[in-house]
Amino acid sequence: MKQHKIVLLSGDGIGPEISSVTKEILEKVSYKYNFKIHFVEKLFGGKAIDKFNKPLPDETLYECKNCDAVLLAAIGDPKYDNIERGLRPESGLLALRAGMSLFANIRPVKILPSLISASTLKPEIIKNVDLIVVRELTGGIYFGQPKGCIETESGKRAFNTMSYSTNEIERIARVAFKLAGERGKKVCSVDKANVLDVSQLWREKVSEVSNEFKDIELSNLYVDNAAMQLIRNPEQFDVILTGNLFGDIISDEAAMLTGSIGMLPSASLSTDGPGLFEPVHGSAPDIAGQNKANPIAMVLSAAMMLKITLKEKEAAAAIEEAVNNVLKHGFRTPDIMNESSIEVGCKEIGKELLKEFD
Repeated sequence: MKQHKIVLLSGDGIGPEISSVTKEILEKVSYKYNFKIHFVEKLFGGKAIDKFNKPLPDETLYECKNCDAVLLAAIGDPKYDNIERGLRPESGLLALRAGMSLFANIRPVKILPSLISASTLKPEIIKNVDLIVVRELTGGIYFGQPKGCIETESGKRAFNTMSYSTNEIERIARVAFKLAGERGKKVCSVDKANVLDVSQLWREKVSEVSNEFKDIELSNLYVDNAAMQLIRNPEQFDVILTGNLFGDIISDEAAMLTGSIGMLPSASLSTDGPGLFEPVHGSAPDIAGQNKANPIAMVLSAAMMLKITLKEKEAAAAIEEAVNNVLKHGFRTPDIMNESSIEVGCKEIGKELLKEFD
């Protein structure tokens, strides 16, 4: 029997709740499809700060680098907002991405017919949306040097550096073009080349990489126009390629096309090491422990993990089908409720999903 070692990082807020649901589903699915998952659960984020005074303990990073895949729920809590920046949960996430060399963030956005009414946009605008945002994850302004805050004669001055190298741009561009080759054969590269030198290099190198993929159509948009086009006509997009900062913003905007950021999975991949799979949403500490969380994004992240890294495609498809079936039956957590739905909690959604594998 094939075995897979998965590091499970439940994190903070609603993380333990959605992790519990997802773990049960993976255990049942693995039994049904004849493979075994060995879970290694480690502290990360706020809980790691409480115990080790650091968001990413060395032991956690070691296990994440020496497994088949990492499944992360969510991290963060306002109670850590006033501690030193390098010790906050979010800094641990940046360190984890860097430590695992996770340079490519993949965020699929697809409208489910059963949830089309949950979107704030008109159904005719979003009904055929099926796009992927490919975000460069380890470069750009989040990691560029120098950065900091200094005292000047006129007061404090803070600064960050947006920086990309040729290799970083070419590497992420190839990921986007290869994905487009399996889909609608269109890549839209998003930058700010009319203002930023770094974006001028970005556009130049993306164009050069496109020459390796003659069957893929390349277009370019400035980030402000891209944000507008996502609302005006999101169906025009297939694969959106962009850098770290712009991707952070654009991917969340794209997520809301579906009506709830709580519905979408993501993957962060390296060249040849284990990938990290996580829901797009945050830790939602305001509803933690109240059985109100929507576990579907994490469940679908597990499906992405099965499909992309573990190559258990049949099991992945079964999870995706189970999610569709449960939603068709009308079961909803509070964030995606409509007038004809049945409101249930996180645990109840999990039970309904498990029934799909009986």
